[in-house]
Amino acid sequence: MVTDGLDRARRAAETVTDPELPMLTLADLGILREVATEEDGTVTVAITPTYSGCPALVEMRADVRRALHNAGYPRVQVRTVLAPPWSTDWITEEGRRKLTEHGISPPGPAPARVSGPVPLDLAPSRRAVRCPRCAASDTEELSRFGATSCRALWRCRVCREPFEHVKEI
Repeated sequence: MVTDGLDRARRAAETVTDPELPMLTLADLGILREVATEEDGTVTVAITPTYSGCPALVEMRADVRRALHNAGYPRVQVRTVLAPPWSTDWITEEGRRKLTEHGISPPGPAPARVSGPVPLDLAPSRRAVRCPRCAASDTEELSRFGATSCRALWRCRVCREPFEHVKEI
């Protein structure tokens, strides 16, 4: 494995943006897990989607391949790694900053995971979500479902602006 080639491959893979949140790279989101080069020159990239049925996964894989081909790597493999499952805790500080700059509230800490069945809680969530525009915490959830499965629609009661919030996963 050549370190210079590996660093160059990693830098190329780190430029790939998320199809649903184009202000963020896959690295910002923590989706880009590993970049390795094999003896034969093949670059292998491991990505973990935000959830197993993520509709953007096909496009992410194609974009990673394209970025590496454009960087001069003819042989590229992109592996999908589902374990451990992706968590919003993997979003970098830079990624959280970019979300806020683009009017999207970043997630708070992800809920603790326990093994076994996922508990079902039908009670409304009672958490403070800060407005990405005015930083007020007096906000309300309008819809648990936003433009994508990972986001919910909220409104600030202070500045009255609607905004999306990345759900804690």
